Amino acid sequence: MTSILSLILLGAAAGVLSSLVGIGGGIVIVPALVLLFNLDQHTAQGTTLAMLSLPVSFAAAYSYHQNGMVDWKIAIILGIGFVVGGFFGGRLAVNIPTLTIKKIFGLLMILIAIKFLFIDKK
Repeated sequence: MTSILSLILLGAAAGVLSSLVGIGGGIVIVPALVLLFNLDQHTAQGTTLAMLSLPVSFAAAYSYHQNGMVDWKIAIILGIGFVVGGFFGGRLAVNIPTLTIKKIFGLLMILIAIKFLFIDKK
């Protein structure tokens, strides 16, 4: 049985990292659920998406808003696309083999890391 305390600690760590560097939390939680809690990739992604509800995102966005660091026009436009993309992406993902999804997720994390570490000079 998965420890409730360890899940709370993982959620707290992901919340801090998400707010600190503007990631969605899934980039921390999905690998942890797969590697530390032995969930399959699909279940880890579904669990993470269920957890990342509006109140969680709102709390972090509110902190940034308080400091004048949110462009609401861009956020709303992105949000519309995100909802539509999330709907279709979820429908697509459940029909792709778990190993393929895992590889796509890993490759995406590698590409992001390379960009941030070696390409993005800003």
